[in-house]
Amino acid sequence: MKEILTALMIPLAGTVVGAGFVFCLKKEISAWMQKLMLGFASGVMVAASVWSLLIPSITIGNVWHATVGLLCGFGFLLLIDYITPHIHSSGDAEGPRSRLSRTSKLMLAVTIHNLPEGMAVGATLVGAITSGAEISMAAAFAVSIGIAIQNIPEGAIISVPMKAEGNSRSKSFLLGCLSGVVEPVGGALVIVLASVFTPMMPYLLAFAAGAMLYVVVEELIPETSKGLHSNLGTVGFAVGFALMMVLDVVLG
Repeated sequence: MKEILTALMIPLAGTVVGAGFVFCLKKEISAWMQKLMLGFASGVMVAASVWSLLIPSITIGNVWHATVGLLCGFGFLLLIDYITPHIHSSGDAEGPRSRLSRTSKLMLAVTIHNLPEGMAVGATLVGAITSGAEISMAAAFAVSIGIAIQNIPEGAIISVPMKAEGNSRSKSFLLGCLSGVVEPVGGALVIVLASVFTPMMPYLLAFAAGAMLYVVVEELIPETSKGLHSNLGTVGFAVGFALMMVLDVVLG
């Protein structure tokens, strides 16, 4: 039980660390640092999606289960982005018109994307505690740690701009942290409904992978590729992918 609670809370801890940057920085994170961090987060998420989610999905079920789950994960996030007020970290708004402020849209966007990430942790934990599932608790922790790492820049991307727009450091930090609360909630929901989700495990794992990969393709990679210092994003991706690959293989 302690291990499960720890794994659920690790991603939120990453968000808290990122939001805490608002107390350390007097201005926004530099462009080169953002690209390096986002590239690193992208590499971590792609590797986690492959080794901790898609491969176990195929092992437990088959490639068709994984394919259906993956496409549903992409489709789910695409639908959410279409029907809700959405904004990229660059500040370009998409989706239906809304009177929400830029800061509110940014927080909403990150919060939306954090929910399936929390469900991804819950799915791997269910797989780890389910008899016959070829997922170890170490692999579940690897997914949790990987998501926590990519949550650090997300937390900073919320709290630092909020401070720049006139909010106090404490309020900016709190709102940045709140964007990550949905992750342990989503993970706990999957675990509580484990009896329902266990037969769907191959689909659920691949669904989580699709949701994570959607965030990488839609949000992170475009930010690292445009403008100056794009090479740093590529370097960050390589390092993040390699690190997560090692964690998944060695710990799994």
